[in-house]
Amino acid sequence: MTKEKFNINIEEMMKAGVQLGHSTSRINPKMTPYLSGVRNRVHVIDLEKTKEKLTEALEFIQDIIAENKVLLLVGTKIEAKAIMKSVAEECGLPYVSERWLGGTFTNLSAILKRIDYLKDLETKKVSGELQKYTKKEQAGLEDEMKKMNIKFGGIKEMKKIPDAILIADMKEGDLAVREAKQANVKIIGICDTNVDPTLADFPIPASDDAVSSLKYILEKVQEAVKSTKPKAKIEK
Repeated sequence: MTKEKFNINIEEMMKAGVQLGHSTSRINPKMTPYLSGVRNRVHVIDLEKTKEKLTEALEFIQDIIAENKVLLLVGTKIEAKAIMKSVAEECGLPYVSERWLGGTFTNLSAILKRIDYLKDLETKKVSGELQKYTKKEQAGLEDEMKKMNIKFGGIKEMKKIPDAILIADMKEGDLAVREAKQANVKIIGICDTNVDPTLADFPIPASDDAVSSLKYILEKVQEAVKSTKPKAKIEK
C-alpha cells in the first residue's frame, strides 16, 4: 500500500522521459544498480527503482514537514530554475534557483547579515526613508536591492541551516552537496546516470535534463508537502 499512496505511475514517468539517462560514455559506475539497459547508446533508468526511491524520498519529506522542520529546494540549472521556484513558492519553502552562494551553510551568519541589510533597505523604502537620498543614490540602492533579491530572495525567511535539502542537479550543485555534507544536512537528490547516488541520503534515479522529468518529480514533492503542511500547522 505504501508504494501506491503517492500515485507514482510508471507509464506517466515514461511519457515524461524520467528514464532517459545520458550517453553510455558518461556513466557513473555507482548508478549501475538503477539501470535497466541501453537504448541508442543512452542508458535507461529502471523506473521500478525510481518509483521505489521516489516513494522513500517523499515519505522522508512528509516526515520533515510534519515535524515543522525546514526543507530547502535547490535547482540552479536552466531546466530546473522555473519549476523549482514555482514549487517552492507554492509550498512556502525556501529555495535557491540562481547560483549557489558559497557559505550558505558553512558561513550562514555572514549570509544572514546581508539578508538583514536587504530587509532594512526594503523597510526604509516602504516607509519613505529613502526619499532623503538624491535620485542617483536612490537608483543605486534600488539596483542593489534587485541584485540582492536575485541572490537571497529565495532564502530571505530562512533563519537557520535547513534540516534537509532537495537538489535537482547534483552535478551542477556540487558545492551545495559538499556544504550539506559538512553541515550534516540530509540530501535528497535527483540522480541522473552521470551522478554518484551515494552522495545523497535519498537518491531519486531520474533524468535531470528533461524539463518534463523534473516537473513530474517536483510535482510529486509539491503534493507530498501540501498534503502534510496543514496537519503540521494544526499539531504545532
